[in-house]
Amino acid sequence: MAHLLREVGLDFVGAAPVRHVFARETAAPPEAVYTALAEDVAGWTQWFSAVTLARPLDGGARREIRLKGGARFEETVLAAERPEVYAYRVDLTNTPGARAMVEEWRLAPSGVGTRVQWIVAVDGTAPFRTSVRLARAGLARAFRGAVTSLDRRLAASAS
Repeated sequence: MAHLLREVGLDFVGAAPVRHVFARETAAPPEAVYTALAEDVAGWTQWFSAVTLARPLDGGARREIRLKGGARFEETVLAAERPEVYAYRVDLTNTPGARAMVEEWRLAPSGVGTRVQWIVAVDGTAPFRTSVRLARAGLARAFRGAVTSLDRRLAASAS
């Protein structure tokens, strides 16, 4: 059963009760990484293995995401600032116990490539917050794999 989450803004990223911050370097330039994140939403299924469906809605202002295991999200894009920031808020999900969720991707030049930072900020019931805290290692693995896969995909398309 899907339920509506609390409307929060970008400031929630710094104020959320549970925050996970992950970072990794890529060889791809920030513009290419930003394009893959913000403009090629459907392409997420090609590089983020947990994502089974990614579809832009309302001309890119919103997104529909489905994950392995059955989690579903409808999201609103909060920031799309080329090439530094892409962030979205979860508005509707079937994830039990969730009350508010925002994900923010920050991109910064690093040598000839990009430093990719992903922040997952959540609030929810006590069991939900605990489960997200315990999921840190799995989220870190998923992030590392996704960024590595994205980097390979962008290198292949550049050649």
